[in-house]
Amino acid sequence: MIKEHQDAYGAELRTFLEAGAKIEIVERDDGYIDYHEGIPYYFAPYEEWADYEKEAIEYAFGRVVDVGCGAGRVALYLQNKGFFVIGIDNSPGAIRICQERGIKNLRNIPFTKIDKSLGTIDSFILFGNNFGLFGSYRRAKWLLRRLKSISSKNAVIIAQATDPYKTKDPNHLTYHELNRKRGRMPGQLRIRIRHKKYIGSWFDYLFVSKKELEQIIEGTGWEIRKYIGSQNATYIAVLKKKIIRNPAASSNYSKNL
Repeated sequence: MIKEHQDAYGAELRTFLEAGAKIEIVERDDGYIDYHEGIPYYFAPYEEWADYEKEAIEYAFGRVVDVGCGAGRVALYLQNKGFFVIGIDNSPGAIRICQERGIKNLRNIPFTKIDKSLGTIDSFILFGNNFGLFGSYRRAKWLLRRLKSISSKNAVIIAQATDPYKTKDPNHLTYHELNRKRGRMPGQLRIRIRHKKYIGSWFDYLFVSKKELEQIIEGTGWEIRKYIGSQNATYIAVLKKKIIRNPAASSNYSKNL
């Protein structure tokens, strides 16, 4: 669990609310520092969402878990539409902000701690590039199997991802090579958030191409239902739970024809 002095993400959300500061600073383990003015989007109302997010959210149904809920834009939208939504995030600061914004069901847990205590889930939402929270090839397969075990038979995963290969930046291409040498996926980032005096813990965050995503989900009980694209490297994958028919039942059925 994240300690308060490590909760850089929660601190930057609070600073945005109190002072309007928009900059998020991300440090990578090769020393590369990136920043963007994306914090306001963590609070964006539905009207300001990208078109492909609006299309993708229509696949949500039933009992929903918003994975890495952040400031709660997805959970709040679905809750207001009448869905039963549980927001989970490992940032205590983010959870407090979600509470203040009126989100009813929240759990301050990391993605890896998701379990049956949340009930049987119909839809898992991972917006904000949060397919990255699967972390690595091996952990993704393990987590996908766990999601299968706690979900309904028609469950879906709606996950936004980033293709790491749609770049010409030498800093990123060199990092891909470093990862290959370390036996990691090229788009497997080791990063942390920094904000003022707050320094977050290092964590793995996974960027994947569509081909890599398909390799990851193979054998986990999920399959691609649809890809929903954008104009850049990001895309949304809608995964559906595979329906495994009982071979014995199928055999008996054929004998009765």
